[in-house]
Amino acid sequence: MVKPKLRWGVIGCASIAQECVMPAIRKSETGILAALASRSLKKSKDIAEQFGVEKAYGSYGELLSDPDIDAVYIPLPNHLHCEWSIAAAQAGKHVLCEKPAALNAGEAAAMVNAAHNADVKFAEALMYRHHPQLKEIRERIQAGIIGELRLIRASFTCSSVSQTGNIRFHKETGGGALYDLGEYPLSAARWMTGTEPYAVTVYAQYSKAHGGVDMMASGLVEFPGGLSLLFDCGLWAEERRSIELVGSKGRIVMPFAFSGMEQSGYELYRDGEQVESRELPMNAYVLEIDHFGKSVLEGKPLDFPPEDAVANLRLLDACRRSALENRRVVLS
Repeated sequence: MVKPKLRWGVIGCASIAQECVMPAIRKSETGILAALASRSLKKSKDIAEQFGVEKAYGSYGELLSDPDIDAVYIPLPNHLHCEWSIAAAQAGKHVLCEKPAALNAGEAAAMVNAAHNADVKFAEALMYRHHPQLKEIRERIQAGIIGELRLIRASFTCSSVSQTGNIRFHKETGGGALYDLGEYPLSAARWMTGTEPYAVTVYAQYSKAHGGVDMMASGLVEFPGGLSLLFDCGLWAEERRSIELVGSKGRIVMPFAFSGMEQSGYELYRDGEQVESRELPMNAYVLEIDHFGKSVLEGKPLDFPPEDAVANLRLLDACRRSALENRRVVLS
């Protein structure tokens, strides 16, 4: 018996879709890349031909009206996530929306409510969370392999300044380092600790040459019990994608924690010595697509429920407010 597959439509032709997610759908066990929509019919047809996609549309609404499409992936500019996620849910489509899910927690909550009301799945696309290394490390920390967790350090930086016209450099579309990269270390710390933070202090560097957005940001996120996250993110620095978890008896380092492709693994240190090195090469984008697909096709719960996106945005809202107002912000 042939297993059913989820027929995916992609709304928008962003580079993340073409380079990572569309190839992942094609490699997945559960999905079929069935349709593509762009504001330009010629563009969608050209890319559809390149990927062997059956249908191409010249508007997002046309794709949502297609009864053969089960789920949509939305890699549109950040300010359009809320509008089109809600429209997709109301059209009866399951939604995988690129991070950040929305511009603020209020928008994210509206998106989640729309999905619940339409009885469809909704998930924020943070692919790194589906790699088994995160689950393995979390379980090992809970088992006490590095003693009591004392501190988390996390960084996600890259240099995009040479890319003229980059959508990340426009305030009105949700540009800036915190929106683009900040959710990775923030969501990782929430998941690793299993708790919600209560205060943040963030400092950011803004660039008039890049639309006035935050090009670099660094901060302290306070969790209950004295545990903290020290993080930085930026579009103006050497590439780094790492997490370090520091405990009372050791530490774990993931040099490529936020890499979606084959680079992955971690190192365990005790008493200043490296005692273990694990390599776990897997494509996190494929894992993300199959996790979502199995949730829809087999009725399995999502590892990260829709409400997790609201919590991510609530924390990101506080970080952005702290940076803009240059003060410590307590989360309600």
